[in-house]
Amino acid sequence: MEFFRASGAHRLAEPYTRGLGAILMFHRVRPRLEQAFEPNQPLEITPEFLNALILRLRQRGVEILPLEAALSRLREGAPGAPFAVLTFDDGYRDFVEHALPVLERHHAPFSLYLTAGYADASARLWWVELEEAIRRLDRLDVIAGGRRILCEAATAAQKQSAFAEVYAQLRAGDEAELLRVVTALSAEARLEPYALTRRLCLGWSELRALARHELATIGAHSMTHARLAKVNCESAIFEMTECRLRLEAELARPVPHFCYPVGDPTSAGRREFELAARLGFASAVTTRPGTIFPEHRDHLLALPRLSVNGRHQSLAALDILLSGAPFALMNAGRRVMAA
Repeated sequence: MEFFRASGAHRLAEPYTRGLGAILMFHRVRPRLEQAFEPNQPLEITPEFLNALILRLRQRGVEILPLEAALSRLREGAPGAPFAVLTFDDGYRDFVEHALPVLERHHAPFSLYLTAGYADASARLWWVELEEAIRRLDRLDVIAGGRRILCEAATAAQKQSAFAEVYAQLRAGDEAELLRVVTALSAEARLEPYALTRRLCLGWSELRALARHELATIGAHSMTHARLAKVNCESAIFEMTECRLRLEAELARPVPHFCYPVGDPTSAGRREFELAARLGFASAVTTRPGTIFPEHRDHLLALPRLSVNGRHQSLAALDILLSGAPFALMNAGRRVMAA
């Protein structure tokens, strides 16, 4: 990002690297809290930045499309202006409070990828849970990834370091290890995990109203937000099919689209793409970074997205991402990364 920001090389590359458009990925939208310890802040943007982002897209001549319209344009090879699809993962309550008014003001269509267990308050936002547990603790002593992590966590800097160390071990391990460690830390911090989910995520009554919204597309995002590549095939199928069935039953509408939880190559790969095809999903998105090219019509179950997050909350960074130039470098010129 710094190279492109300093050189402006992305502007020269853009006609060759931007592709047909992009699927943008968001998580939380809320006012900045300005806390000293905010390890999950990269997953947030402010309502003001969302507003500025939509204005910039339209200033650039980018058409904000519903997911189905973008997929139709991709399948048919239809000409048109560059497009953007706005996608929001998980089903956070602050979507209704802070993002929806901005989207309505601009009449911008959006897709919500919902984790059914969050609507039930039966699944855990483990990364938020980890943050809240460390916020309450002054010292950590836990076994993660086969090694003991013993450290002070009294100051914001110490807490940040502790979070980074534990998080890295949890991401490298399996789902059972992840939940074991986070459960132990939550118990020590006297944190109630499902109350946290209930407080932060939308319930079914709120989601029913959203599903009827004229701008909304609803997609499935698994039952518990498990990293599918880290569980056995039977569990992965359950996560994908049960989520879709619950959403369709509760929201009374078809749910043909899927979003892989976490979605990087360690969390979703060839097996998961093949499962999505076998289960009849029309499309599925990853978190692999990249723009959309005509070649993606043959890989609709492994679509890339651009992460719009707290690390790059600037219009200059947005322009660089939309150019596609960073991903041409990252992927050595390969347009499709679906292995």
